[in-house]
Amino acid sequence: MIARVGKQSQPGEFNITDHGVEGGLIYALSAPLRESLERHGSATLMLDLAPGRSYERLVADLSRPRGRDSLSTHLRRQARIEGAKAALLREFCPDSALTTATTLAARIKAMPLPVVAARPLDEAISSAGGVCFEALDSNLMLKQMPGVFCAGEMLDWEAPTGGYLLTACFASGFVAGRGVRQLLSPPSK
Repeated sequence: MIARVGKQSQPGEFNITDHGVEGGLIYALSAPLRESLERHGSATLMLDLAPGRSYERLVADLSRPRGRDSLSTHLRRQARIEGAKAALLREFCPDSALTTATTLAARIKAMPLPVVAARPLDEAISSAGGVCFEALDSNLMLKQMPGVFCAGEMLDWEAPTGGYLLTACFASGFVAGRGVRQLLSPPSK
């Protein structure tokens, strides 16, 4: 699946939970989602439920006669839309868009998924904000507070969660640790 917020587009997957959506695709688009929520009070993820097919191909595939097939069977056979994708389509697609192959294909290629809020901070696995890089030297020491070093999620960055985030946290910790060692080492003669 491909999701778009404004002009930013990202391929990936997400999970549907009791509280909404989460996962790699959502984390990757968290900055524009958050900005839209702050600016407009809402945000919309535009989902391409069939990224491997053009709109024209979808129209051709969905124009094939259904026969006795239900719409869900037709979608599964002709467009490989099933499971969570079919559930999203049923939930967020008006009945009027289900009547023709052109309107259905258009909705599959650009299905709006409203986002009304982020989960509370105490449930977050990662958060935005932190110390800006301009306040740090090359060793990640605060310019205004010599001897204080910052690393990992203390820094103001947008980082994906999981292995990438852990690697970046460890790497910034290494840089800060090297800076501490350099600061505490006696000057060489």
